Amino acid sequence: MPDTPFDQHRYQVRLEWGAAGLARLAPADVVVVVDVLRFSTTVTDAVAWGDSVPLDASAHAVSINGAAIAEAAAATGATVLLGCLRNASAVAGAVLDVQHRRGDRTSIAVIAAGELTGREPGAALRFAAEDQFGAGAIVDALGALGIDHTSPESAAAAEAFRGLRGALRHLLTASGSGQELLARDARDEVLNAAAVDAASVVPVLRDGVFVAY
Repeated sequence: MPDTPFDQHRYQVRLEWGAAGLARLAPADVVVVVDVLRFSTTVTDAVAWGDSVPLDASAHAVSINGAAIAEAAAATGATVLLGCLRNASAVAGAVLDVQHRRGDRTSIAVIAAGELTGREPGAALRFAAEDQFGAGAIVDALGALGIDHTSPESAAAAEAFRGLRGALRHLLTASGSGQELLARDARDEVLNAAAVDAASVVPVLRDGVFVAY
């Protein structure tokens, strides 16, 4: 596929939104799917407890959007990781390990999932502040490890995370996605998702199943 102005191929760390955004980017060695409320966080916590989470019905039940992005990323042959606020630094460490194992500069696509406005085919994608912060936290953590050749899109997300990190608990509960979960009496779930670097586990997709990296 020829290069385009929007594929961010010049940069090691790239950022886009949703499955369509993944398709716009140049192919990457590692794809990190970020769906803070709730796919990435829920699966990260499950894997931390020693569970494995199949990508099929189990993952789709949590988020049809996040699961679809992970499935599309796997089809490209990339290493597929799940990232969130809870495991941002751990994800950066896993990416660095992938780079060491490959023995070569490794490209990373950070895909903020956003939220679909409906479950029907072709539903529009809605911006989700929590995924902006989660993606930014991972970009920031990558930079701290020296993987800092970031696209403007990645740099903007990292700066949003750094600037608003102290207010994440409030921002996640006040966001549209957070308010939706609060209406379901899931406040603790939202606050759990806002805890930066509270988890050391990184889910990786292997043979259709998320397991610990």
